[in-house]
Amino acid sequence: MRCHLLAQHCLCTGARTTLGAMTRLPRLTPGELDLGQRPLYDAITGGPRAGGPQLFALTDAQGRLNGPFNAMLFAPRVGAALQELGSAIRYRTSLSDRIRELAVLAVAAQWDSAFERYAHEPIGRAAGLTDAEIAAVNAGTAPELSDPAEAAALELVRVLVARGDADDAVFDRAVSLNGIEAVVELTTLVGYYVTLALQLRVFRVGPPGDSA
Repeated sequence: MRCHLLAQHCLCTGARTTLGAMTRLPRLTPGELDLGQRPLYDAITGGPRAGGPQLFALTDAQGRLNGPFNAMLFAPRVGAALQELGSAIRYRTSLSDRIRELAVLAVAAQWDSAFERYAHEPIGRAAGLTDAEIAAVNAGTAPELSDPAEAAALELVRVLVARGDADDAVFDRAVSLNGIEAVVELTTLVGYYVTLALQLRVFRVGPPGDSA
């Protein structure tokens, strides 16, 4: 079923491949899901992301998943593990909400990921980030942060996404001010959101309204 839908979609769209093109994957409605996909869909739409204030829409009016989650349905065994990792990063780390969202937006800035900005700017504001702080991170610069632990965490994330490594001074400062557990969590966060940014780019997925 998935192969047929994908082939049909490519014929309809002409398989356009530029970054501004229509998504390369069909958006699956709940009625199109097979037995392997449905548990993953339910885990995403019924898990912690669906609880509390909805700062960005997980689904559209037809129940189709927005953002990176639709792509997970096409490899549900890997997708299930990926969404569970994302849930752990969002809800089960030692990171403060502000540090987490500064880090996510730093990844989005490096990858110019419109969906990650669309989804996480409102989450960042709800966590207490100011418009000036968000604008600075989006521009690839360091905002003025009064908390040295936040500044050290963001510095670590920015060098990781820019260079794929951190020198001893940056690493030691992050560990000293945040702890080794938080540094492990931050490196995991970077890897997870880079994966999402890569998939969003490859599958031509933008914010709602920018893709089919």
